[in-house]
Amino acid sequence: MIVGQDRAVGQFAAAWASRKLHHAWLLAGPKGVGKASFAHAAARRVLADAAGPPSGLPGIDSEDEHPIVKLVEAGSHPDMRWLQRIENPKAKTPGTLYRNIIVGQIRELGQFLSLSSALSPWRAAVIDTVDDLEPSGANALLKMLEEPPPNTLFFLVSHAPGRLLPTIRSRCRRLEFQALNDDAMTSLLETRAAALSTAERQRVVAMSFGSAGRALAFAELGLAKIEDAALAILRQGDPTNARRSDLSSELGKKGAADRYAAFLDLAPSLIAREARTLEGNRRERALDAYARARELAAAAPRVSLDPAATVFQMGGILAEVADRPN
Repeated sequence: MIVGQDRAVGQFAAAWASRKLHHAWLLAGPKGVGKASFAHAAARRVLADAAGPPSGLPGIDSEDEHPIVKLVEAGSHPDMRWLQRIENPKAKTPGTLYRNIIVGQIRELGQFLSLSSALSPWRAAVIDTVDDLEPSGANALLKMLEEPPPNTLFFLVSHAPGRLLPTIRSRCRRLEFQALNDDAMTSLLETRAAALSTAERQRVVAMSFGSAGRALAFAELGLAKIEDAALAILRQGDPTNARRSDLSSELGKKGAADRYAAFLDLAPSLIAREARTLEGNRRERALDAYARARELAAAAPRVSLDPAATVFQMGGILAEVADRPN
């Protein structure tokens, strides 16, 4: 079940029920609010219904025991493709991903779509995220969207649709995904992170800014102390560099990769939340810091920046928002 996105679910479900649906769907909204989960569920429902028997469940839910559903869940359905950044075999560090979804992946998708479907007339392709396409890949995808094969659905996940080629956006039906409200977030955590206390749940909801994916990651990683450290720098500054040094030492350790990634995700949001409470020069500094924090958070994983140095740099950006003595 997709939590908190009833409008998007209803729009797609109605289109599928009528079989009068657009071939390309742009799933637009903040990171971690269910766009990729929606794409997975919608593709699964289409492929299962098309192979029969059709599900009687509401929305885009599917019968767990349906053989097609089992194939999709196993990642082995022959009529479905899921594109995301893959490992770069030439990278010095094993497990390093390409900075983008490379054009070769899009060309392979084109070859897949040139073949006949195997289990039903329908096929589905998910690109998670379309923001990650390199320019040549975006142009190759555009050609497919301009001349789509029959009975093919494209689901394009995007955290920043404004950055996409206008020609790609114009060929898609757009579904808006919103940040989840506190009630939806609490319900999700009660189900998926039942071990949390009420106070811990409230803390996770407050620091997740409506992102279910972020909330679940934070719940698992126990980031309350990291948030406290970041807020101390943000509000009180760090004139001796001690606070950011401690934070960079903690998150630069071996085995801290997940907490480091979560910190990069958290820091810009903390600045944005703080900016709403500020006025004048401090607000301007906060907005500038937010832009730079987002840029650093996006760039660091892609170019494999040193985690400790990156956390120290992010701490410096946080410190610039702090009140300054006259």
